[in-house]
Amino acid sequence: MKRWFTFLIFLLLAGRSFGQQDQPSSLESLLAAAQQAQAANNYAAAAEYFKQAVKLRPNTPELRANLGLMQHESGQYSEAIRSFQETLRQKPSLYVPNLFLGIDYVRAGNAKEALPLLLKAEKMNAADPLPPLTLGRAYSSLGEYPQAIRELRRATHLDPQKGSAWFDLGIAQLDLVEEDARAMTGKYADTSYAKALYAESLVKQARYKEAADLYKSILAAADQPPCMGSEASFLSLKRGDAQNAALQFTAERSRHPECSLAILGEARLRIDAGDNQAALSLLQELWNRDHRFFAFSAPLLFDGIAPDHAQSFLNELAQQQSTGKVDHQIYAAIIQSMQAPSDAAQESATAQNTAPSRIAAHDQGRQAYQSGQYARCAGLLNDSLNSGNAATLETLAACSFFTGDYTLTSDAGSALQSLPSHPQAQALYWSIKANEKLAFESLTRFQQLEPDSARSHILLGDIYRQRERYDDAQKEYSKALDLSPNDAAALLGLATAYFDDANTARTIEIARKALAQSPDDPEINLLMGEALISQHNFSDSEPYLLKALNAKPQMLPHVHAMLGEAYAADGKMQDALRELKLGVDSDQDGSIHYQLARLYGKLGDTADAAVAIQQMKVLQQKRRESAVIAVQDSHPASTDDVP
Repeated sequence: MKRWFTFLIFLLLAGRSFGQQDQPSSLESLLAAAQQAQAANNYAAAAEYFKQAVKLRPNTPELRANLGLMQHESGQYSEAIRSFQETLRQKPSLYVPNLFLGIDYVRAGNAKEALPLLLKAEKMNAADPLPPLTLGRAYSSLGEYPQAIRELRRATHLDPQKGSAWFDLGIAQLDLVEEDARAMTGKYADTSYAKALYAESLVKQARYKEAADLYKSILAAADQPPCMGSEASFLSLKRGDAQNAALQFTAERSRHPECSLAILGEARLRIDAGDNQAALSLLQELWNRDHRFFAFSAPLLFDGIAPDHAQSFLNELAQQQSTGKVDHQIYAAIIQSMQAPSDAAQESATAQNTAPSRIAAHDQGRQAYQSGQYARCAGLLNDSLNSGNAATLETLAACSFFTGDYTLTSDAGSALQSLPSHPQAQALYWSIKANEKLAFESLTRFQQLEPDSARSHILLGDIYRQRERYDDAQKEYSKALDLSPNDAAALLGLATAYFDDANTARTIEIARKALAQSPDDPEINLLMGEALISQHNFSDSEPYLLKALNAKPQMLPHVHAMLGEAYAADGKMQDALRELKLGVDSDQDGSIHYQLARLYGKLGDTADAAVAIQQMKVLQQKRRESAVIAVQDSHPASTDDVP
């Protein structure tokens, strides 16, 4: 608060400039007492002194602004809002009331009312990170994620050490990924771009057989993301099929000479074959193409490599570097790639020569891309975000992504989305890939700045829970609650970890604590409803599930399915039928269709019951097939797993 308390200092120094009437010495003593209380962090007492001072000088807006500040700091947010509102009525040009009234509006859930105040504050003081930070939070609460990301980026640039700004930025980027993913799966699920994203997620889950089948479909498409052949080839390496990988990398270099990933893949094959000199020759070729791509992509060389192969290559690399046959920069880039992610993404690719005309830049950028010179390409096209030229933006997105400049990729994806006639699948593809990477970088930066904060432990808990390490997740959420006992996110995470670990009693216990803090939170209510249903307390679950109907759209089918199950158990047949119909999109194992079939049967509708049974069998067959594939993926070296 010291930085915002300059009004008080000014008033103290001004002293008798208030005039001689109305007991000036009394006013000065009140201000001195308020300053002492503020210095002792006794904001409630300071607010009381200011309240008395305002009674003496009701038409002095600076006094009222300080009253609002002290009320804000002592948690008297409603009172602070009234004080700031009156201050701005008296003097609209004051910075602090505009800023803090906006902050308190956001806290109170009135983000729309906050926006004009915060935008005004941002214009008044462009060097302060607090207005863009709060604007980012306001836009996020309104679901306007691109605007939120823009403001939060600005906040991190103004104060790179502000952990909360990095955290909010990472969450906003994840929210944008989720929103784009819903659009992609809802409208463009059959495109090669949607399939490429899904294949990538399958690889991360080690579901290699499914991913390999999907890549075949992607590579057969006329329009596909760049370097898909190389992505499929690296997957073949993961599956232990070096022969097929070699064929795929060779074919990729022939069809798409611009794809430098193919060269990197061939170098990896040479390392695995023990031909380290040939590998170094290919890496030298790659380095000559693009230093930034090399530094950014070098970690792929060692992904899943046998330790003895890696060590043999590193020994050869060190020997060649010591004799001057390998450039020390190549050596440093390879060694760095084994230790930490490349920092290439922290730099912006810029053209080294005088900027050419827009048409010339597009032509030169395209030529650079075709030659695998991605950094030069991105530099040449960097000023083309507002060009409205789809081909240029597509090239810029690819070039910037391959050099790790995800911010530029995200901006190019957004620019593509703004073109109404452009196929949105490609725009969404680049936006999703870039913002997923950016979110990881932002949250990593946050954890570096606040390694032992409650939010850091919640993030770790979420990661462990996603990996089904429930004991570790519970420990992290508990650490977060030790630091912040009433944190709703930590309580929800802990309750969910217990539920996923089949500990229903603890789930309900923690969920009740979470609901005491956030009684209307749809996710907590859904979890409580599910836990009660698992105990067959169907009637008790209904009020919670009704509140859960305010959840995000992608969660609603599951909510409806749970509510339908509860209604069916309570004999509310028509209500159950309605809800189960709304919940069929969440059916992954046929259980919802089975419930529908039973309801139809009880209602005498044998035709619809038969249809539901047939759909149940289809889903069960798909589940069995997925189980077989999962078993195959768990044994990647088996003969059945090799095409």
